[in-house]
Amino acid sequence: MERVTKIISNELYKKSQLAIENLEKERKFCNHDFNHYIDTARIAYIISLEEGYNVDKEIIYATALLHDIGRVDEYTLGISHDIASAEKAKIILKQCFFEDNEIEIIYEAIKDHRGYKNIKSKEKEMTLSELLYRADKLSRCCYNCDAYLECKWDDEIKNNNIKY
Repeated sequence: MERVTKIISNELYKKSQLAIENLEKERKFCNHDFNHYIDTARIAYIISLEEGYNVDKEIIYATALLHDIGRVDEYTLGISHDIASAEKAKIILKQCFFEDNEIEIIYEAIKDHRGYKNIKSKEKEMTLSELLYRADKLSRCCYNCDAYLECKWDDEIKNNNIKY
């Protein structure tokens, strides 16, 4: 997981993450910090193993670590964070020696991760976007959140149980 370690040391990654942390200091809802990213990665990896999806661990971790990194652009420029995160991910992944095909897979998963509200059907293989979406939601401890009643998330996507 050497390349994943390079991501967290990457200058653009660190700069973006610091900006997000500063912009979310007063936020009462879920924050987008490193703990969220690593929780999302670990949950996605567990789901992949338990449900037999055989997604490469390094790809899962890279995707999860980068999936919200564009939040700074959403807050400051009004660009949807999934698009901004995917674009930043391309730059960071290239600097961290990911192959072009891997970058494309990760880019597409990050770009599309907000659009997956339906859990996979039995007829098809789960995509990395769907895996990311599920892990992203499961990484939140809605059942223990002070802002639960004010949260804009629909009740059906709030994580009200400990699963992982």
